[in-house]
Amino acid sequence: MIAKKLFEEISTKLGETIDNSPVKDVEKNVKAMLGSAFNRMDLVTREEFEIQQAVLQKTREKLAELEARLAALENGDSGDAA
Repeated sequence: MIAKKLFEEISTKLGETIDNSPVKDVEKNVKAMLGSAFNRMDLVTREEFEIQQAVLQKTREKLAELEARLAALENGDSGDAA
């Protein structure tokens, strides 16, 4: 019980110390710098990536279907010409 209270008190004091120290400012500055760097990299969100991945998958499926139809037509035409 005493150890728990001591732990809570130390935790509270450390929290107050960090809140009043330049650590918070450094954290804010680092987040701002990283955000700026990520914006310059022209990154996409995970959602945008997954949408484009789904579009690409559908396109590949359609291409395979069209290739199969074309092959069937070519085989049918060459059989009629002979």
